[in-house]
Amino acid sequence: MPTCLYFAYGSNMMTARLKARCPSAIPVGVAFAEDHRLTFWKKGRDGSGKGHLASSPGMSQPGVLFTLAVDDLIALDEFEGVGNGYRRADDFIVRRRDTNEIMRAKTYLATALDPALEPYDWYLALVLAGAREHGFDAGIVRQLAGTACRQDPEPARATRHEAIGLFTAAGTTITSVLAPAS
Repeated sequence: MPTCLYFAYGSNMMTARLKARCPSAIPVGVAFAEDHRLTFWKKGRDGSGKGHLASSPGMSQPGVLFTLAVDDLIALDEFEGVGNGYRRADDFIVRRRDTNEIMRAKTYLATALDPALEPYDWYLALVLAGAREHGFDAGIVRQLAGTACRQDPEPARATRHEAIGLFTAAGTTITSVLAPAS
């Protein structure tokens, strides 16, 4: 089965979340998008801010490189909203943390932006969980943890319940993931 590399920088960094969407997903390691930084300016279908890689000369945004079956890209395109706020970049350049090797990977880039948006607490918790799971630098984790977020006004939202289920399976909660490290 043909595979490809995928660079996750938002909620899909949490391996359990990506595997629920793309069963073939296997983490390769941390990689960096040079001259980019993570914002939450992408307007989500639910009205909240989702992950966006903003051009930012001199910055280096960490994310997680995964291998995926090419067949899983169809489902991932749907989850990511290709044509509805995101586009898939098939030759996005990243640098692996462990080898410094420059690689081309698939990723999703926002097309509908609003700098005033904030992520929902459950979405930010997914991003933080992925950053911690893959051993991001403590300063990056602290910066993420300091991101302003808001509670989801629709407690019954399916994606919120999906996130709660992932945290429950991992033996944690949204609140504990968002709590500052002691």
